[in-house]
Amino acid sequence: MIELFESVPNFSEGRRDDVIADLAALAAPAHLLDVDADPDHNRVVITLAGSAGDLSEALLGAILVARKRIDLRAHHGVHPRIGAADVVPIVPLGDASLDRAREVAHELGEQVWTELRVPVYFYGHGEGRTLADIRAGRVPLSLGGPALHPTAGAVSIGARPPLVAFNVILYDTDLVAARALARSIRESGAGLRGVQALAFPLSGERVQLSMNLFRVDVTSPADVIAELERRGVAMGAEQVVGLCPAAAATAAASGRLLEGRLAAAAARPAARQVRLRGREEHNALADRLQKEADGLYRLAADQDEMLAGAERAAAIVRVLAAAGVTDEEVDTILLVAARGLRKAITPATAAVYKARVDALDARLG
Repeated sequence: MIELFESVPNFSEGRRDDVIADLAALAAPAHLLDVDADPDHNRVVITLAGSAGDLSEALLGAILVARKRIDLRAHHGVHPRIGAADVVPIVPLGDASLDRAREVAHELGEQVWTELRVPVYFYGHGEGRTLADIRAGRVPLSLGGPALHPTAGAVSIGARPPLVAFNVILYDTDLVAARALARSIRESGAGLRGVQALAFPLSGERVQLSMNLFRVDVTSPADVIAELERRGVAMGAEQVVGLCPAAAATAAASGRLLEGRLAAAAARPAARQVRLRGREEHNALADRLQKEADGLYRLAADQDEMLAGAERAAAIVRVLAAAGVTDEEVDTILLVAARGLRKAITPATAAVYKARVDALDARLG
């Protein structure tokens, strides 16, 4: 199978729809999974997946758009930033490794500097530096400099495992208290392991606790909510920014499951390939695949739905093989999605649906 990667580039634009559309349009070589813009943060998070080459091509094009259309001198938003294309993580999926993701990040960074002349910070796996180090000015540029680009700043590129960007609205809490809460809950403040946290003022006199959960196997969104409840924090709406791995999902991630979007992204081009065969039975199969894609895209963070989603993603691989439609990337994405959804199935659910889970496990090898 091919190596598959995800990237979740953060761009410093969350208000101008035309710029956001232009950034997303450059995803074409890769698979566009999600676009999540926030006007208070003045930031858009775009989720892409694909092979190393396709992903790098898409990212380079989007970073060029950001360089041309976003001027940090005129930028205002509550989220800290150093670049028009601010953060570009490379995340390994399936059998791809963090070391290989780091290689992809370095190859992309070299292109960004040599072709676009935007300075680059490398961060994350293998770099010995974090985004916090970069934003605090504690480390030098990795490529370019010493000055930042006058309008585009610099881009931080690095390899990391999957994380969940998770926000909670706080009630009856002013910004000073919210910032104290953020300091106490983050890992660096002896709080929850694998949690980074900031507090932001939003429009409408709201206060938001904004978190990155970078060790979701240790601390999930549910763990964060449990800790806030234990502390007696009054909470409002929960929000997942971008997409969430199914294994870490709470109800707030319904319709925003990474694996559901991956499976949908694979099923749609598969439907187009099948339809090109032109016969009536192929058109019927293409319609079925499109319907499956629509359902997988909206997959809920519910045990029954995630099990059914895993079964459907795995079944599409077999259906395509039977139809004589072979595409290694499509098959890889579907299997990565199915395995991720299977990982989210709890032992209790597996016991209830033992025959189905055993059949799924046999299909996934």
